[in-house]
Parts: sequence; structure tokens; C-alpha cells
Amino acid sequence: MSNDEKLTGDLFEVDKRLGLKPVVDFNNYLRMAFGDGQCTCIRCVETAGDQTDYEYQHTFNLDGQVLNRRFASTAGSDVLMVLKKAWLSYSKAELEVYGNLALDTVKEFVEPQLHKRLQPLFLASGLVKDVDGNLQLQQQLAA
Repeated sequence: MSNDEKLTGDLFEVDKRLGLKPVVDFNNYLRMAFGDGQCTCIRCVETAGDQTDYEYQHTFNLDGQVLNRRFASTAGSDVLMVLKKAWLSYSKAELEVYGNLALDTVKEFVEPQLHKRLQPLFLASGLVKDVDGNLQLQQQLAA
């Protein structure tokens, strides 16, 4: 095999861990965690979308696309459950549920077009808190 053939072959080689069911499920979960358009919950309707007093954001503008978080399926405990399964499947190690979340590692098993959804979902679900630019997992969810 020539060097050109080896290089071309490397370009098309896919990490087999990305096809594992928990990893695929996590990517699908990220796709379904948001609905199109602004949030239409009663609070958002009453405040005409003003979220300044909200602890957790409801509506997001991700690269010009307005999305709303689907509350029924995106509680912090739900997000943690699917994340832990994908993390274990991909890395063959348990997710450390205390301290900083290694977002770069999560991005390794998330489809690139879904990366922009990670931090908003993690923050809005209450799974993490931004502490000086680091995403810290919240201990009450990890218990």
C-alpha cells in the first residue's frame, strides 16, 4: 500500500466507539432535547419571553436558530443518566460526578453539529453550574 493510499484510508476510518448504542442514544437525545422556536410555557407567555428572573434559561439562540428546551425530558437527572451511559461506553470509565465536567471529552463522542447544544443543555437542566468558566457538576444530581 502506498503512502497516499494509507493517508486516504485514515481519512475514512471512523472510531467504532461512536457507533455504540449509548453514544448514538446520547446524540439522539441531544437532537430531541430542544424544540423549534421560543418557549411557550405559561411563564414565558406571561413575560413575553423575558427570562431575566429565570434561574434556568428556556429559550436559546444557537447560531441564529431559536430553540426551546423540552422540560419533560431534560431534567438534570435525565441528562446525567444518558451522559453517564455514553461516557462509560465511549471511555470505558465511569464519569466523575464531582468537580469539573470535561466538555472536550464529551465533544469527542458528540456529532460536531450538536456541540453547540451541549453547554446550554447542561446549564439549563441544572446538571452543571458555570464557575469561573468551568462547568462544575452539581452534587445534588450526582447523589
